[in-house]
Amino acid sequence: MDLKTLEAAMHAFVESKGWYQPNSPRPQTPKNLAISLVLEASEVLEHFQWQDTPKNREALASELADVMLYLLQLASLSDIDLGAAVMAKLERNYRRTWDDEPPPTL
Repeated sequence: MDLKTLEAAMHAFVESKGWYQPNSPRPQTPKNLAISLVLEASEVLEHFQWQDTPKNREALASELADVMLYLLQLASLSDIDLGAAVMAKLERNYRRTWDDEPPPTL
């Protein structure tokens, strides 16, 4: 399935809930979506807390889907072609060498 199909399905769902309406109790702003994206990513981490593999793959898959949905929506509302952005990033990363970079400082 391609990203545009997933994006369209995501927008249809959000629209069906009325979350794009001006008086929505869940305003779909880039800031709110970025916060939700990070919160959902944290829920992915919970599946690995104290263990190397998740106990419930179906629950992990559900959390990963939440992350992807928020990512797709944030990219779309920010007018970013996520597929093109990923390919551009991969192209840059092929030329990048991490060995030359100093480790992060605390």
